[in-house]
Amino acid sequence: MVDYHAAGQPASYQYGGNGPGIGDYMAQEDDWDRDLLLDPAWEKQQRKTFTAWCNSHLRKAGTQIENIDEDFRDGLKLMLLLEVISGERLPKPERGKMRVHKINNVNKALDFIASKGVKLVSIGAEEIVDGNAKMTLGMIWTIILRFAIQDISVEETSAKEGLLLWCQRKTAPYKNVNVQNFHISWKDGLAFNALIHRHRPELIEYDKLRKDDPVTNLNNAFEVAEKYLDIPKMLDAEDIVGTLRPDEKAIMTYVSCFYHAFSGAQKAETAANRICKVLAVNQENEHLMEDYEKLASDLLEWIQRTIPWLENRVPQKTMQGMQQKLEDFRDYRRVHKPPKVQEKCQLEINFNTLQTKLRLSNRPAFMPSEGKMVSDINNGWQHLEQAEKGFEEWLLNEMRRLERLEHLGQKFRQKASIHESWTEGKEAMLKQKDYETATLSDIKALIRKHEAFESDLAAHQDRVEQIAAIAQELNELDYYDSPSVNARCQKICDQWDTLGSLTHTRREALEKTEKQLETIDQLHLEYAKRAAPFNNWMESAMEDLQDMFIVHTIEEIEGLIAAHDQFKSTLPDADKEREAILGIQSEAQKIADYNNIKLSGNNPYTSVTPQIINSKWERVQQLVPKRDHALQDEQSKQQSNEHLRRQFASQANIVGPWIQTKMEEIGRISIEMNGTLEDQLNHLKQYEQSIVDYKPNIDVLEQQHQLIQEALIFDNKHTNYTMEHIRVGWEQLLTTIARTINEVENQILTRDAKGISQEQMQEFRASFNHFDKDHGGSLGPEEFKACLISLGYDVENDRQKRTGSMDTDDYRALLISTGYSLGDAEFNRIMSVVDPNNSGVVTFQAFIDFMSRETTDTDTADQVIASFKVLAGDKNYITAEELRRELPPDQAEYCIARMAPYQGPDAIPGALDYKSFSTALYGESDL
Repeated sequence: MVDYHAAGQPASYQYGGNGPGIGDYMAQEDDWDRDLLLDPAWEKQQRKTFTAWCNSHLRKAGTQIENIDEDFRDGLKLMLLLEVISGERLPKPERGKMRVHKINNVNKALDFIASKGVKLVSIGAEEIVDGNAKMTLGMIWTIILRFAIQDISVEETSAKEGLLLWCQRKTAPYKNVNVQNFHISWKDGLAFNALIHRHRPELIEYDKLRKDDPVTNLNNAFEVAEKYLDIPKMLDAEDIVGTLRPDEKAIMTYVSCFYHAFSGAQKAETAANRICKVLAVNQENEHLMEDYEKLASDLLEWIQRTIPWLENRVPQKTMQGMQQKLEDFRDYRRVHKPPKVQEKCQLEINFNTLQTKLRLSNRPAFMPSEGKMVSDINNGWQHLEQAEKGFEEWLLNEMRRLERLEHLGQKFRQKASIHESWTEGKEAMLKQKDYETATLSDIKALIRKHEAFESDLAAHQDRVEQIAAIAQELNELDYYDSPSVNARCQKICDQWDTLGSLTHTRREALEKTEKQLETIDQLHLEYAKRAAPFNNWMESAMEDLQDMFIVHTIEEIEGLIAAHDQFKSTLPDADKEREAILGIQSEAQKIADYNNIKLSGNNPYTSVTPQIINSKWERVQQLVPKRDHALQDEQSKQQSNEHLRRQFASQANIVGPWIQTKMEEIGRISIEMNGTLEDQLNHLKQYEQSIVDYKPNIDVLEQQHQLIQEALIFDNKHTNYTMEHIRVGWEQLLTTIARTINEVENQILTRDAKGISQEQMQEFRASFNHFDKDHGGSLGPEEFKACLISLGYDVENDRQKRTGSMDTDDYRALLISTGYSLGDAEFNRIMSVVDPNNSGVVTFQAFIDFMSRETTDTDTADQVIASFKVLAGDKNYITAEELRRELPPDQAEYCIARMAPYQGPDAIPGALDYKSFSTALYGESDL
């Protein structure tokens, strides 16, 4: 021990440089307010407390102080106190009793305090030598802060905050104790007794203490602490109770003695904290697994329920029935499917987050139940999409088929009605035997009439063939009314065969008697020959003018209009032909009248009278404007459809490229990843919001698409984008941005959990991108091996070791030039870690997980076992009572429910096996 007799020159200490952690703390904690010392009660408490604290250390050197502001004036006991509490030797004190010697000794003590990183504010050696009580007390408080309080650390808090947190944790289970500060929270004495009882329950009968008797409580705590814990009595119960607000520094000084006295119990608390942390992670992971299983089950059940509905391709017989199916399909697309798309995306995000948390906590990867893997969900979803696409194509094709069937059915009925009207009475006419009693002129007339009929019959052959062809097409297209069509067609064909046979028989009969009949009216014959084709032309014109038409484009309707205009251009010539035919009949009548010939009235060679020609001509004239109106209406409809096509195409040609551009930008963002992960996450979320804000454009396109479908528009030459393309692209865009955000969030989780710096993350990303030549977001085995080498990892040995840091390309070239190669066995081990599913690629997340495990420390099963052993007092087993005492209630019961009984030779009733429990938390192996 040094002989403290010295003198020196005066000095005054101001705030100096920061020491290792103490400078900043002192700048915050040094709340020494000299004016408060004017309060006699506080000054008294501090004098007593600080004196007792100093003596608790000085007695180790065989001395003590009586008067704190007098006994430190020569600096000798002050230097002795610093040697005792620091364990270091101070410079030799100066001999002599002069003032200068005392000042030099005090300066040596102050220099030593300053060397420990303590900032002394306006505390000079002269003031200590002069016995300045306020300065002396301030100096002692600074020493207490530095050597008794500063090093206290509880759950990443230190000094005063750490000491307060320690007190709160230790007294939390006790009623009537609420430690919020270091003054009034201690006035009733229960907090002091609770601290003692928590660590030494046999010393305090806490349940017998009363909150309304603070003096007894305080004296009990002070006496027990002095007698059994070797903590000197530093406070007076009467002073604390009698003061409105006890001195904070006195209380802190005294409480710090309890902390140091019970510091050994801190190890058990740390062990309990570690176990709580591990159990909390395990409980959270189990909850996430349950959520995934339920969401996956619900989504798969919906997919399995929806696919049979989409695969039900039973056609309806009417257009109205198919329209209802189309409306049901639209309702599925708008209402039922979008929420399931969100559920599928959320399921993948939850799965990735769960796997990341399991990897970060060294837990085995989560394997969903049979048939509930993400790949199973994706396969089911792909089947759903295929069924949906097939259903839509079938629906549209079926509607086209029904539309054509309706058109063909109407066309068949119209032509059949015209033919049946023409054939009416023809069979009876052919069966007549009027030639048996006719004169020669009559016979010749009958022959000519029959020839005209044969000409008319031949002209109707095309109509009969058209009717048969339409009926056959209706059968091939599975027309719902095919039986009646077939029956009617068969009747027409049978009747046509009968007419042919009867025509042939009558002609033979007429030709047999033709030699006897020579009289013929050439004019009537000429009339009949010209009237028949003209009449047939008018019938065909009326049929064409009344013919149903169906078009899908503006070009088709314009073609029909052009054909109709061409037909109208032939009407003047037809009118001239009509007048010429009527002129023949008029000329015959004039000749008969001139020669006094009595005509029978009707032309013997034809049934087509001038009245019929005029009537049919008037009918043609009436049908032409009706046809004009019908074509104009259809033209307006097709123009409206063309507007809808162009309107949809204009919007689709903007939205489609926009979606493609955004997909490419997301790909670049996921590869470049500039700035911190938080910056990247914020940027991606802003980018995601900009995409969500674009949703109204999709809705506008959906509305336009609905109008197109309602108009039965099936093609659009103005754009290559269909609504299905837009929907798929939009869903992929939302899924891609959500997956990219999730990857960055998982990287943040990895970085924070493993303590990886931003620079390390950027280095990992730069190396990964360098070897990701195709920018696909993953590395092949050889690329991954080159990336590891570029980062300086030697995987030849059993464990990876960093070999230094240099530029990636330079390092790679160096390794190649020196013949460096990776060991196959070690590299295969690494690949089994980063690619457990043998997919042949390494994702960036797997790469980051591997690098974080190689560069950081994590909780292991051995550490957890060691923690349980501390709680068990070095025993190979632990009891339920020990778990409930050291762990929070819910986690204590969690352990008790899952620990197996201990079977060792030293087992006692109720002993639990914490080793097998800890190993089970981390699976079969611990990387």
